[in-house]
Amino acid sequence: MGPSVDALVLRMGALAEELERAGDPACFFLGTYLRTTRAVAAALAAGRFEDPAWVARWDVDFADRYLDALAAHRADPPSAPAPWRRAFAADPHLRPEGHVLLGMNAHINYDLPQSLVAVIPPGDFADPELLARRHRDHGRIDGILARRVGEEDLALRRAGGARTPLDRVLTPANRLAAVVLLRESRRRVWSNTGVLHAARLAGAPELAARVAELEEAAGVRVADLLRPGPVLLRLAVHGFGVTLAPPASGRA
Repeated sequence: MGPSVDALVLRMGALAEELERAGDPACFFLGTYLRTTRAVAAALAAGRFEDPAWVARWDVDFADRYLDALAAHRADPPSAPAPWRRAFAADPHLRPEGHVLLGMNAHINYDLPQSLVAVIPPGDFADPELLARRHRDHGRIDGILARRVGEEDLALRRAGGARTPLDRVLTPANRLAAVVLLRESRRRVWSNTGVLHAARLAGAPELAARVAELEEAAGVRVADLLRPGPVLLRLAVHGFGVTLAPPASGRA
């Protein structure tokens, strides 16, 4: 694990303890994120990525976007981007897994494409073999997330107290759904990354416009998850992710 990822884990750990002491429900997503970051760090140390230096740089950039959003939310006045603003404003009495779902949705849909564009410069996009390596390492993160689902479910169960008999019956289905939805959303992320890259090549105003579209779409997706009713059914219909229209077909 490189020094920057070490520093990230320490920073996240200190902040998680602070949020827990304050009784801030943001601690649930941060706790999950911290454990996932440790799992990524272990995979880096085990040599499971083709380009560990790039993955470490990406891991830090990606996490910094969430940490910056959290800091903006806690500022006076709050100024987080729309997806995070809605996620952080959720009912504090929501079950822990609800806060984690909202945080993951905002972070993957809004932050992840921007992070990938930031750590994959235009020259890398022009190199098919290098871009393929980036895509494969992106997929390896999917594997880590999938392996974490069961353990995170247990951790959140402990944090949220007793579950109903129906909760227990639905647990295997919910875990499978989580794995499928994460993979689906990250496939959309890779597509959205390509759209943002094309906008970058077109110039700063076009990139800003597409990021604004992404913020609006991701914000609407979080708002949809906050509506009363069967969340899993809505996810089954609409998916977990959002999609930006490619440049040739107009706006999303």
